[in-house]
Amino acid sequence: MIKLICTILSFTVAVSTVYAQKGINFNHFYLAGGRLNMNIDSAAKNVYYATVFPNQPNTSFNFLPEVENVAVQNYFRKQDRVENYRYTILVDNKPIVVNQSIKQEQLKDVIRKDNDFKDELLTSANLGTFKIKDKSITIIHYDIERPLAAQKAVFYGRPIPKAKIKALAKRFKTDLGVDYDHIFDPKDRTDLTFREKDDELTIKKDWSEIDYVYSISIRDKQQDKIIFESTAWEYGGTIDVIDGYEVFLPYVRIDKSIFKKSGDYEIIIQPSIDWKNCLDCNMTPTEIERYTTRHTLAITLDQEIYSQKELLTYTFLVILIFGIIFLLVLTIIKRRNRKVLEEKEQQKNTVKLQLSSIRSQLNPHFLFNALAGIQNLMNKNEIDHANQYLAKFARLTRNVLNDRERITLAQEKALLDDYLQMEQLRFGFQYDIKLGDDVDLANIEIPSMLLQPFVENAVKHGMAQKGAEGMITIEFVRRANDLLFTVTDNGHGFDTQQKSDGLGLLLSQRRVALLNSIYKENQVILDIRSTTSGTVVSMTLTDWL
Repeated sequence: MIKLICTILSFTVAVSTVYAQKGINFNHFYLAGGRLNMNIDSAAKNVYYATVFPNQPNTSFNFLPEVENVAVQNYFRKQDRVENYRYTILVDNKPIVVNQSIKQEQLKDVIRKDNDFKDELLTSANLGTFKIKDKSITIIHYDIERPLAAQKAVFYGRPIPKAKIKALAKRFKTDLGVDYDHIFDPKDRTDLTFREKDDELTIKKDWSEIDYVYSISIRDKQQDKIIFESTAWEYGGTIDVIDGYEVFLPYVRIDKSIFKKSGDYEIIIQPSIDWKNCLDCNMTPTEIERYTTRHTLAITLDQEIYSQKELLTYTFLVILIFGIIFLLVLTIIKRRNRKVLEEKEQQKNTVKLQLSSIRSQLNPHFLFNALAGIQNLMNKNEIDHANQYLAKFARLTRNVLNDRERITLAQEKALLDDYLQMEQLRFGFQYDIKLGDDVDLANIEIPSMLLQPFVENAVKHGMAQKGAEGMITIEFVRRANDLLFTVTDNGHGFDTQQKSDGLGLLLSQRRVALLNSIYKENQVILDIRSTTSGTVVSMTLTDWL
């Protein structure tokens, strides 16, 4: 009975071989994996042959979507012991040949001219010609002395099934270990929140006879970047029923840490086939997409994870933003300060012009009074005194007409000495200039002709009537950081509340006010006190030293 069945099967294979060989091109060989080669229809395109996958190193996959018939041969080198080889053939997972040995009448010598054999004389055994359209044929061949090294070649004439995600499982920690939250038969988009205690995501797909063909990857849709790839499908946990048999579903486990940010991610499950590595390829992207499963995960993270590069980038951006803000603020402040400085400088220049104007008015006033003194001496016929007066007047005029804004205390003292000695010739009064021990005459500077108008006022309104009994005392004193000047006379005094008609005193008071507008931190304080027994003028330059 067994012999009869084998005879019928062999006859069926032989008949199908004769029928199929009508359109097969036996001059063009394709590697089919292991020791197998194949010939296919002469007009067939998109032949993806001998594809090997990392998770199935002894399995070769031949995807033949447009092939009607395939002839398969087993090749041996001359030193191989052909009698030790066995093969099994399954069509749609049903065996038609089981552990069949190679018969001598199947063998013939051939010369292979491809790069693997390079004109080597080989022995070939024809394993049959098969209708492959919409079928799956598996051939397993091995050496009985090395059965664990069995090679499997799959000839796949069907469309590769589009994978379906059966479940998403989120693992979380518990007091007893771990547990899972499942989402079965998810739709095209799934919202998923990872809490701190969640640590892993499991993706389970439907079972198929060619699970090893599929790869899974996850793409960060925001960055358009693949963040996870795998072909290592595991089995267990969830059971499905296929053709009345229970099978474990294939799954991949993914650590939560691959999700760095909240946002949309895409699960991609597709055949791991190099669609460009074939003969006569014309598979379009649209046709390839038919074999691809895409599913969107909307991930929400309780805690965002930042890479070192992102942290450096964000730090750089923060520094850059603050730097730009700082520069803008600094520019605005500089412009504002520049404007304020320009306004202050303009005000200062205006004040200086006003000071110069006052000085220009004081100088003629002083010169007029001096010339009046000379005229008085000439009228009295005091020729010698007039000559002495003129000599001192000449030196004094040079100093007065000097346009310097500030002079040293030594220069101010010399100017006062010349002026008082000159006026002594007219009125015969006495004077004394007292200097404090810690007053540095050579290095301390003050505004020029600061005291002269007040000294001149003391001479004109105090000494003219007193004559030889008149006395003027001038003091230069340092008090801490202040510089104090006093001009004291024993004249008859004047009413300080009454508006004076004298030009010199009025101009000096205006000058003090202008100096205070320039030296805001070094105010000049003027105090005039007068009685019938004399007048005291005090002038303090605050924080001048």
